[in-house]
Amino acid sequence: MNLFEAMKVFVKVTESGSLSGAARILNLSNPSVTRHIAELEEYLGARLLNRSTRRLSLTDTGSAYLERCKQLLADLEQATLAAGMHAANPGGVLRINAPVSFSVNHLGQLLPLYAQRYPNVELDVTLSDRVVDLVEEGFDLAIRIGRLQNSSLVMRKLATAHVLTCAAPAYLERHGVPQHPDDLARHACLTYAYTLPDNEWRLQRDGKTHTVRINGGLHCNNGDLLLAAAVAGMGVIRQPTFIIGDAIRDGRLLPILTDYHGDELAIHAVYPSRQHLSAKVRTFVDFLAQQFGEVPAWDRALPI
Repeated sequence: MNLFEAMKVFVKVTESGSLSGAARILNLSNPSVTRHIAELEEYLGARLLNRSTRRLSLTDTGSAYLERCKQLLADLEQATLAAGMHAANPGGVLRINAPVSFSVNHLGQLLPLYAQRYPNVELDVTLSDRVVDLVEEGFDLAIRIGRLQNSSLVMRKLATAHVLTCAAPAYLERHGVPQHPDDLARHACLTYAYTLPDNEWRLQRDGKTHTVRINGGLHCNNGDLLLAAAVAGMGVIRQPTFIIGDAIRDGRLLPILTDYHGDELAIHAVYPSRQHLSAKVRTFVDFLAQQFGEVPAWDRALPI
């Protein structure tokens, strides 16, 4: 027996004054209505209605139970309505995990725009370059850059970035401009901890990949620190355009080996499930994709 369905039938029977009247309102057959009432009385172990050939009347138990049924059904209707409104209108806490440098340079300036558009969403952002377990650590979504590991997560591509090799003008004046990837082996190369293997750089040209073993005086797990060191003339950097794009555009860094292409990095939003996707996740992912656009700001006016 579906208890809530039986309760709804019982209430309609009392409101209409007859089994047939409830059947018409609920679009049920008369036997079906009779069965619901009988099953409900059997479940409760008590008679709810006095039946005669002319009319129905409530027993004392039925009268008390009717008021409780009405309240429960009203509460259920309100809860269902509230859940539907919450699903359609974003609200609540949105827990986001995102990479450090990308977020500081590009995500932070967009959050106020999203918050203005969706004021009922509270943003809780954790920055980390490690790959977190969204379900285990309670995140609604994460932004991930580069090749994604196979998983059960749902992913949506937001944008791309390119990896460029560059150095400060002062460094190149002192040490010369590399003309071939192999020349990098004789330069101070500033390396990023999460690139594996961290002592090799790969550059492509005409379908051929050149792998170079590199060395340098700085190894770090943060792209912004590597950028600052490269701008100061410490060595050659190889980082994505969302970190180094501004420094190239304003001349603090000069691209080198531009005939050799680096990797194109995909930037994805990942979240645990596509089913019953909450409005806060859906609107945030749609918002980022719209803001980044087909050619994101960090790739514009660069030699890519």
